[in-house]
Amino acid sequence: MGNFLSIFSPCKLFMLFFFSQVFPGILCTRDVPQVASRRLGGRNEIFLGNRHELGRQPGNTNLSSNKTVRRIRVRGGNVKWRALRLDTGNYSWGSLSVTRKTRILDVVYNASNNELVRTQTLVKSAIIQVDAAPFKQWYLQHYGIDIGRKKKMASKKEATEEPEGAAEETKRSKHVARKLEKRQKDRK
Repeated sequence: MGNFLSIFSPCKLFMLFFFSQVFPGILCTRDVPQVASRRLGGRNEIFLGNRHELGRQPGNTNLSSNKTVRRIRVRGGNVKWRALRLDTGNYSWGSLSVTRKTRILDVVYNASNNELVRTQTLVKSAIIQVDAAPFKQWYLQHYGIDIGRKKKMASKKEATEEPEGAAEETKRSKHVARKLEKRQKDRK
């Protein structure tokens, strides 16, 4: 067994020596605990940790109408906000690239733990049910079609003449009518 430096080529040894002289702090970063495999026979050093590696308790954000947000001081005197209870969120309709702030109704499924569904805990990757009203309003404004509303069928003739889910006729300028008609071609 040679010494520790025998595992490096002469070129690497020169680079280590050069950089340790020019930049004395570059070789001892505090990002990750250093592995001392040769010195300790493959085991890591006992490492008590540093302040910048601090972990905190999970927030366990619950679904509740009583919105509660706590302020947390973090490294460098900065501030993070931890949501403990929420009832609204910013959600996106991915296929249409539309994002709206909407009410959260229920936690439906969580792949990691059924307990999180029972306690209605909001975490990343949880499947939740949201209020569709803001998205319906956008769809009506953008395409001129009211989705999710049942049609009143007086007779079959009227049902075949109207496009599905068409909104009640409102007074529109010709420019707006042309714009909505053009959007109908690319409607998803």
